[in-house]
Amino acid sequence: MVDKTSASAATPPGRPSAFARWLPNAEWVLLLVLLAEAVGFGLAHPRFLTLDNGFEIARLAAEVGLLAFGLTFVIKTGGIDLSVGSMMGLTAVTLGGAWSLGLPIWLAALLAVALGGAGGALHGLLITRLRVPPLIVTLGTFSLYRGLAEALTGGSVSYTGFPASFLALGQSYLAGWLPVQLVVVGLLFMLLWVLLQRTVFGRELGVIGHNPGGARFAGVSVASVTTRAYVLCGACAALAGVIYVSRIGQAKADAGLGYELTAIAAVVLGGTSINGGRGTLHGTLLGLLCLIVLQNGLRLAGQPSEIAGLLTGAVLIVAITASRFLFQSSARPAAADESLSNPDELTMKNSQLALLIAAILGGAALIAVSNVFLARSVTEAGSAAVQSARSASLPASAGATSVAAAKPPAVRTVVALTPKAKADPYFVSCKQGADAAAAELGVDLLWDAPTDPDPAKQTEIVEAWITRGVDVIAASCASPEALSSVLRKAQERGIKVISWDADAKSDARGFFVNQATAEGIGSTLADEGARLAGGKGRYAIITASLTDSNQNEWIKFIKARMAAAYPGMELAAVQPSDGQRDKAMTEARNIVRAYPDVKVIIAVAAPAVPGAAEALKQENRRDVKLTGLSVPSLCKSYVHDDWIQSIVLWNTQDLGYLTVRASAAVQDGTLKPGATSFSAGRLGSLKVEGDQILLGKPFIFNAANIDGFNF
Repeated sequence: MVDKTSASAATPPGRPSAFARWLPNAEWVLLLVLLAEAVGFGLAHPRFLTLDNGFEIARLAAEVGLLAFGLTFVIKTGGIDLSVGSMMGLTAVTLGGAWSLGLPIWLAALLAVALGGAGGALHGLLITRLRVPPLIVTLGTFSLYRGLAEALTGGSVSYTGFPASFLALGQSYLAGWLPVQLVVVGLLFMLLWVLLQRTVFGRELGVIGHNPGGARFAGVSVASVTTRAYVLCGACAALAGVIYVSRIGQAKADAGLGYELTAIAAVVLGGTSINGGRGTLHGTLLGLLCLIVLQNGLRLAGQPSEIAGLLTGAVLIVAITASRFLFQSSARPAAADESLSNPDELTMKNSQLALLIAAILGGAALIAVSNVFLARSVTEAGSAAVQSARSASLPASAGATSVAAAKPPAVRTVVALTPKAKADPYFVSCKQGADAAAAELGVDLLWDAPTDPDPAKQTEIVEAWITRGVDVIAASCASPEALSSVLRKAQERGIKVISWDADAKSDARGFFVNQATAEGIGSTLADEGARLAGGKGRYAIITASLTDSNQNEWIKFIKARMAAAYPGMELAAVQPSDGQRDKAMTEARNIVRAYPDVKVIIAVAAPAVPGAAEALKQENRRDVKLTGLSVPSLCKSYVHDDWIQSIVLWNTQDLGYLTVRASAAVQDGTLKPGATSFSAGRLGSLKVEGDQILLGKPFIFNAANIDGFNF
């Protein structure tokens, strides 16, 4: 009794300490995690702790942060909104469409934000009036909003060319160092923090999350408060879409794809209970920073982007599990004031957060160990490559004098290559050639990209390379508009920039390594397709993405060549495969069923050709011929079985090899503007036309020659 009395005298009942009031969900642990990340990544790379990188982290956190701030209000009520990423896509194309129709850009932006609020109001109506569970409602609108965005654009239209005043929102810096969107997001965070932490509305959200029935008896308008939370969340998602468009300079239907996972992870990691009732906005901010700093540090350390996704998923699972245990613990019968000071609950909370720390720091430890072995292997391989180059004694005219041989290994050239999609077999083959050239020259090669084409994520990778201070960046651009702005920034920082496979804007790079002209590729595919169809009949095209810039160029020239040279050929359909073999198989099956008289399919993505071949095989449609762009290794069996009659391509390994060779030559000054030829190692002397290095003409692979190629 004495102990309890003295404790009560020291701390008045119902009045927690200032520490507990500001950090009620042990948010201080996240501060320790951030400190550990800063120390670990600061040791891994000297540029991590620079002011420039700090602002870059803030820029990368802007859009996901807006989603997370809005979600904090919703999740605190015990709800969820899975549609925030889809809402970003819908508001992006609404903004672009309204502006293209003549509406002033800032009015178009306000319209987009209003649309987001209306979407949130729809959620509130369905949840509070029709009693549909939030998970079901937002799972439905997750598909609905994305489907509307794709319907408005036909899946292929993207809006570009926005005014410089609007692009400044996502691309400019105040006083040359402070990102504009950081100011906008920072001011909004402060307003939302006051709303959540210091107003009746914010307290009502927590009461609803704890006990909706009890909140009604206490006089809280549950329906109104819940609806306002969803409206706020929708408006935040729409604003994130506006900033996204201003950052990448392009409005398209797939904006924000997958962002909802990171946003929800940030909210839950920040201490907001997935079951509702508790949560702080500054906790969400700390959770967001933990995730973004993790991603940024991994990229600076040269680690694949998949590791960041893996650890993000692990963090989310651990955080939700911890929240579940906490909810069960707090649900035990106890007085409200006793539950606040229950030592068992505090023990449970800290133990679960300890698991979270272990997951993050364990992953960081694995990465640190891998960095050590990576550094050792690169050093050993580089030394061997330099020694080999010195002993080879090849003539200088054959390109044997490498950059690495002319300088000590301590200052090796760092070449960073980003393909459009890392998982595409086409680019996997390119990497083999790039690795071979890097070994010959003794340069350090960085290779990273999104798993699927995503301009925003590709931009983030390039931003990390700029901060890292690489020597050369070579980009195959998923979107020229999106990548060009960040490539210009790289040039301003003194980094040499070239493009390859898919070009950037001409002022954003020095040279373009061109595997073949778009007209040459399109015409060759058209000629081959018409030949297989006998010059007359219907044909269909399967592409990777309807928004892919260079594939759309190829399709344009296919259509033009068919119209000019083969008037008897009629286009039946153009279908996307998302760069996936299985989806290409589905699309090919749909084509031959919907258009039974189609004579030939032309697939312009590497996985799409074998996917379409498998569909023809399963449908037993020997009368439909198949050609397209792919690599021999994926198609040999189908070619020999006559399901694929031919494929058109260049040597993809040579393309990767040439890109690294050109990057090193641009860096050491042996390839300069005005050159008419380029000595490319094993490829010999190649032609340079203006600012384009030409690999050569497309090659047709068929049953007679395909066994001679192993890439």
